[in-house]
Amino acid sequence: MANFSELTTYLDNVSSRFGIPGCDCIVTINGKIAYRHSAGYKDEENKVPVSSSDTYWIYSCTKLFSCTAALQLMEQGKLALDAPVSRYLPEFGALTVLQTDGTIHPSKEILTIRHLMTMTGGLDYDLNRPALRQVLNSGAMSTRDIVASLAEDPLQFEPGSHFLYSLCHDVLGAVIEQVSGISLADYIKRNIIEPLGMVDTTFHPTAAQLGRMATQYAHLDEKGTHRPIGQVNQFRFTEEYDSGGAGLLSTVNDYIHLITAFALGGTSPDGVRILSEESVNLMKTDALNPVQRHDFLIRSPAARGYSYGLGVRVMVEDIGTGVPVGEFGWDGAAGAYALVDNTNRLAMFYAQQVCNSRVTYQEVHPALRDTLYRCLRRE
Repeated sequence: MANFSELTTYLDNVSSRFGIPGCDCIVTINGKIAYRHSAGYKDEENKVPVSSSDTYWIYSCTKLFSCTAALQLMEQGKLALDAPVSRYLPEFGALTVLQTDGTIHPSKEILTIRHLMTMTGGLDYDLNRPALRQVLNSGAMSTRDIVASLAEDPLQFEPGSHFLYSLCHDVLGAVIEQVSGISLADYIKRNIIEPLGMVDTTFHPTAAQLGRMATQYAHLDEKGTHRPIGQVNQFRFTEEYDSGGAGLLSTVNDYIHLITAFALGGTSPDGVRILSEESVNLMKTDALNPVQRHDFLIRSPAARGYSYGLGVRVMVEDIGTGVPVGEFGWDGAAGAYALVDNTNRLAMFYAQQVCNSRVTYQEVHPALRDTLYRCLRRE
């Protein structure tokens, strides 16, 4: 067995080193739990320790669920990767693009499902965009109505010309609703959450689930000074809105089921298939051209060696830290981190609840990854 003592020591020190009050981490190998450790407090002010039942806003780790749902529909022949988004959402058929000189012109390129999944659609993450604020102020509540407003403001560039992390997966969520005929929340519950035996993963948490949530903090400076900021998820625009990009609440116990299935080629340890092995491999295939990859890499020094697939980072170079080419996953705005290695049938999920934490992405996540692989070599 691997010796995980170095990983334990690292987790035990994230609070003192980085100002992260509490964290929880789990690793599976060949579908079985190989490691589990938590450290610190879910509520630092009241000295309540982290527990395995704590819930977290997983924010952009939601994207792996939405992309899984889209790939399922592709396997069923109900959705096509290179189909125009307007085939499913007609309002996206007449888009405009903001030019470098500030003028706005009709888009020359057709926005496709592939563009949504690879973040090359030209959308952005501006939550104050005029059409979005207008529709929210009008009282619109549904995913479909709110996403429709995203077609009204101009794109930042022609679809397919650049990479920009954005609300693309929220649009993908509305596509899933249109294709499936049910809400995104219901689709993901019926086809991913329930088949994998998850009990605390939801777009619409109960009072009991919210009551178990780790306190949400925000970093105020690079020294890790932090303060509680309340439990609101700003990407849940309304109670009825299902954000395909950032709307899920989950637990470490739950989330590991999804990425363990990825690690096993799309099948859970007890034999429930959620994706074909071909779809898992398609998800982690480099989808960016050189210009788009440049855009991706300048987001963060921690992106070194990576490119982007269908909703996930994917390691495409040997960066000399023992991380294999093909490792993939993503992270979330409060610090959640998912790692999958389906070559070695390995998965790791880490959770914390600290927003605005640059150090989490620049130092903690890469260190967790590299420490994990060092531990695996110490058998």
